[in-house]
Amino acid sequence: MKKTIVLTLLLALALTLVACGRRSTPTPTPPPADADSGLPANALAVAQERGLTPDDIYAAMKTYTPSGMMDEYYIFASGGHSGNLIVIGIPSMRILKNIAVFTPEAWQGYGVGELGTEAVLDEGNVDGVDIRSGDTHHPALSETNGDYDGQFVFINDKANARVAVLDLRDFETKQIVKDPNIISNHGSTFVTPNTEYVIQGTQYATPLGWEYAPISDYQEKYRGVITLWAFDREKGRIDMDKSFSIEVPPYWQDLCDSGKLASDGWAFCNSFNAEMATGGIEEGNPPFEAGVSQGDMDYLHIFNWKKAAEVYAAGKTEEINGMPVIRIPTAVEEGILYLAPEPKSPHGADVTPDGKYVVVSGKLDPHITVYAIDKIEKAIADQNWELDPFGIPVLNFDAVKHAQVELGLGPLHSIFDNQGFGYTSLFLDSAVAKWTVGGDDPAAWQLVDKIPVQYNIGHLTAAEGDTVSPDGKYLLVLNKWSVDRFLPVGPLLPQNLQLVDISNGNFKVIYDMPMGIGEPHNAQIIKADKINAWTAYPEVGWDPIAQAPSPYATQLGEERIERNGNEVEIFMTSIRSHLNPEHVEVKKGDHVTWHITNVETAHDATHGFQLGGQSISLSIEPGETASFEFTAENDGTYAFYCTEFCSALHLEMMGYMFVEP
Repeated sequence: MKKTIVLTLLLALALTLVACGRRSTPTPTPPPADADSGLPANALAVAQERGLTPDDIYAAMKTYTPSGMMDEYYIFASGGHSGNLIVIGIPSMRILKNIAVFTPEAWQGYGVGELGTEAVLDEGNVDGVDIRSGDTHHPALSETNGDYDGQFVFINDKANARVAVLDLRDFETKQIVKDPNIISNHGSTFVTPNTEYVIQGTQYATPLGWEYAPISDYQEKYRGVITLWAFDREKGRIDMDKSFSIEVPPYWQDLCDSGKLASDGWAFCNSFNAEMATGGIEEGNPPFEAGVSQGDMDYLHIFNWKKAAEVYAAGKTEEINGMPVIRIPTAVEEGILYLAPEPKSPHGADVTPDGKYVVVSGKLDPHITVYAIDKIEKAIADQNWELDPFGIPVLNFDAVKHAQVELGLGPLHSIFDNQGFGYTSLFLDSAVAKWTVGGDDPAAWQLVDKIPVQYNIGHLTAAEGDTVSPDGKYLLVLNKWSVDRFLPVGPLLPQNLQLVDISNGNFKVIYDMPMGIGEPHNAQIIKADKINAWTAYPEVGWDPIAQAPSPYATQLGEERIERNGNEVEIFMTSIRSHLNPEHVEVKKGDHVTWHITNVETAHDATHGFQLGGQSISLSIEPGETASFEFTAENDGTYAFYCTEFCSALHLEMMGYMFVEP
């Protein structure tokens, strides 16, 4: 009842402001306080003092989320060159968690001396080089029948051609896999409708396996791949032994999307640099940005992943650096790989919810171009194609094109709602275009509206807008700049995210959020009730990496220190408000392996652990067992303590490690 009264009064306030204008008339007498609602009597005066418009008040009402009220959706946003993944709530736009993925992160104890997470990071090392940075771009939620299922999320590292698996029961990274044949990926991660595969596409062509070849051999020796990482849902891991790649030309593959429903079995990756420009301004050649944009068209890559899986199973591959690869001649002969012309410099290939159409945006073309899957299949059946320099069929553009819609300057990415509309980011216009998904009638695909957003929008996403059943309601805009949107924080400014209301025919920005912990490139939005996150691990002594009981689990009363020569192993427990044992004695030169079990099972009863002088930082969630190791290089006396405030006696939760000379 109180909430209804408050909303009613706020609506009345908004209507009053409409009538009064922003500052054009004297401030009216504020309404008296309502005893039931608790609404302050001077609310109207405050609104006018701050210069708030009715739209401002509407936006506040749409996004304000009182303490204790849960958000309706999760956003999973890439962290860019922070190498992480950021979780945000909608409509509150509150950051809920920053998940460590490709980079160490002390708060979560990720890769900072902890054996399990260090091992995950080590999976992504490159040719013996420890890689501890990353550039995350495209998160992808796991799907069942083309709908998000809330079980896993995948994220790519563009810089090093890696893919990570995160389990949404505990929101932690479980696996990193490295493609052995490419240096960078961009068109990843994108899942097939039942998460059979996680699709990864190359960005910049190189000789496969990073072999040396002079740039003069570009067309002969440089290539890309589209890798299909097989996902084992039961194990929650990518199965390297069932994964394979399809070789593709050196056209700089970009974004990909998997078909669904009408296009199930197909997948699509656009590309740029069909010119195969090689740069070299120091030698008087055109710079890359000019060389790769000379032609009018680039190539949409169209491939049949189900047929590719059959060809892989039949052994029609060549092993390159341990990865089975379907070479281009085999992909052509087996009817796996096709190309279609697309407007130059495309940066989005997005499949409509019914799977009937693929929408491509070309940054240097003001249109979106719509391809129909039935027309693609007919052109293939009719062999209505020419061949590119590598012998790949290039389908006739007019035969596969269904419609074109002029939207504005710099179209990038498209997403969909549940009312038959698509939305496209316009990088150069700094706007979002809304258009009709017109179905079979090409003339029915039309621009409906545009709204300005600030400073060069990149990606955009909508609530479940990548699935077979979008929710509508909210659209998220990921801007590349922020400039004058927030308080200055030095020369490096935060990217900003804007929340757009698309419910009930609305199309307006309702929240502007600075993102100060990375540069989000893309995001996906999932209904909150699809995720069943644990509040504690299933049993005391749980290994989060294996998602199974740890062999080093230590129960209360089992704490001990074991010595075997110069090998020392410590089995510790943590509970409010002490660590047991409190005194640990070792000798200089000992190799120490230390296990700590958080025996708490209460919600949020997390304990941390820091050991001075050893670069050890752990976050040990309820029920978790964590391990680390080091060699006691220096004698001395070292304090260790709990880093998570856990009780009134938190500061007393400590101990000493004595390293005897």
